[in-house]
Amino acid sequence: MNVIFRQLYDAKSSTYTYLLGDAATHEAVLIDSVFEHARRDSALLRELGLTLRYTLDTHVHADHVTGAWLLKKATGSRIALAAVSRAQGIDEPLEHGDEIRFGKRYLRALGTPGHTNGCMTFVLDDRSMAFTGDALLIRGAGRTDFQQGNAHTLYHSIVERIFTLPDDCVLYPAHDYRGLTCSSVAEEKRFNPRIGGARSETDFTGYMENLGLGHPKQMDVAVPANMLCGHIEAAEAALAPDWAPLRYTYAGINEIDADWVAMHAADLEIVDVREPDEFTGELGHIAGARLIPLGELPQQLALLDKGKPIVTVCRSGGRSAQAVAILEKAGFTKAANLAGGMLEWCDHRLPVATSPT
Repeated sequence: MNVIFRQLYDAKSSTYTYLLGDAATHEAVLIDSVFEHARRDSALLRELGLTLRYTLDTHVHADHVTGAWLLKKATGSRIALAAVSRAQGIDEPLEHGDEIRFGKRYLRALGTPGHTNGCMTFVLDDRSMAFTGDALLIRGAGRTDFQQGNAHTLYHSIVERIFTLPDDCVLYPAHDYRGLTCSSVAEEKRFNPRIGGARSETDFTGYMENLGLGHPKQMDVAVPANMLCGHIEAAEAALAPDWAPLRYTYAGINEIDADWVAMHAADLEIVDVREPDEFTGELGHIAGARLIPLGELPQQLALLDKGKPIVTVCRSGGRSAQAVAILEKAGFTKAANLAGGMLEWCDHRLPVATSPT
């Protein structure tokens, strides 16, 4: 398979984000990104060596804010969304049948309105995968009682555009609230209780018009923000902390490079979490570093100043990554891991001390 594929998740809104990349050219797209996870997604792209060409949203979401604008700022990607949505900031306004290319591959945009008027399903070029947004869920369908929703329109979108894809086409929704990850056209045509089997348009609309659901909790925030493609007041601050040129990893840890630490050591609290014999061993330690072995760190947090940036250090960056997690859990907001640890520090021929401090 020459497509790189990842299914990512936001627990707060039960949203799936999808990464697709062309393995030959390493160009990629992201579908239905989430504002709070833009740094996570950027880290994954970087670690996989992918260049993000487009962020796609299947519709203007009401339950979370898109990460499209943040990712555009971070990677230079372009924002693609249905033209009919009339959102501000779209770089590629999409119409039914348009193709979104990434490397040698492409997604075809199918207009599947009904949940909203701008809903689109994105179908991979070989029709092996389709990303249905909220139009068709796993054994369900997107609600039709707000945001230009219409149950009759949604019925025809599903039956005439999604259900006409190959039976073995794997379907990936924008949300699932039970932990289900994917389905197929054949499964939904047979088993979907809202529209599968012998359900008629009357059956479907009767079901949908009597769901009796409350509005999404984030709707009043999410819809206005998504009409701006996620370009909101908090967006600049969310790109990265401002105290250092940090690099966020897909593992969820902020890292900092050795050269920057060496230049700013006087302004930092450097915490070495190795054992005492390592601290004075062959790799030495950074002058002025405080030795607190990792196993003792939870009991020694009172020694550290929460207002001062902290850089954690170990031999290779593994134990010190765990130290950052401990510090953040304890409320330290300025903490980063020395990337590569003392091995990287020594490779850069930066000064070391060997005597205890």
